[in-house]
Amino acid sequence: MELVDTHTHIYIEDFRDDYDEMMDRAKNAGVTKFFLPAIDSEHTDSMLAIESDNIKLMMGLHPCSVKPESIREELDHVKSWLYKRPFYAVGEIGIDLHWDISTKDLQIAVFEEQIGWAIDLDLPIVIHSRKSTAEVIEVLKRHQAPKLRGIFHCFGGSAAEAALIINLGFKIGIGGVVTFKNAGLDKTVSEIDLEHIVLETDAPYLSPAPTRGKRNEPSYLRLIAENIAEIKDDTIEQVAKITTSNAKEVFLY
Repeated sequence: MELVDTHTHIYIEDFRDDYDEMMDRAKNAGVTKFFLPAIDSEHTDSMLAIESDNIKLMMGLHPCSVKPESIREELDHVKSWLYKRPFYAVGEIGIDLHWDISTKDLQIAVFEEQIGWAIDLDLPIVIHSRKSTAEVIEVLKRHQAPKLRGIFHCFGGSAAEAALIINLGFKIGIGGVVTFKNAGLDKTVSEIDLEHIVLETDAPYLSPAPTRGKRNEPSYLRLIAENIAEIKDDTIEQVAKITTSNAKEVFLY
């Protein structure tokens, strides 16, 4: 059985002390591929340092790192890397209206610029859309193109929103929130065909039940897959098979 963690930040400090043990646990849980979203220039070196055949990299500017005083420098950093060597996606990019709504217009402009690079390079985009699903969908509608595709990371919306996203040619990234009792995401997932879903941890964040509140890690992807299998009244093997195929379709690895 092969599981793919399509969104994991295993290069950040949280994993410094037990990185090898953490990766062994992931392997034992059946996780064979890891896709790492970028954050900003401060994290590039640590991300590049762990790249391997099974650890695949993205490049992009996270919306929470969109600051007026550094934006041009950060975008130049992203663009120089994207056009210098191969990456598997432009990400994570998007709009975050949870932490700072004052930069909304700048976030949208930065998002749109990076979408342009993805289309030019024929790369998928991996989207961060915290409290901004409607705004992100409007941006995507304005920039529809045959090559524009990717993943809505950490999806937590309604079945109707999922349908809009799927119609735009995107996959739905499902992580630990689906295991939270009162989140309601289980009902939404029950209405989304598996062919539209990819699995993710967003480690070290959003650890699934029963490890909620602790550091998340890729081995917990199996808990997410098991939960989805229960929701779908299917086997974990089938969930793994279809979601892994979906990841391959997005990232072309």
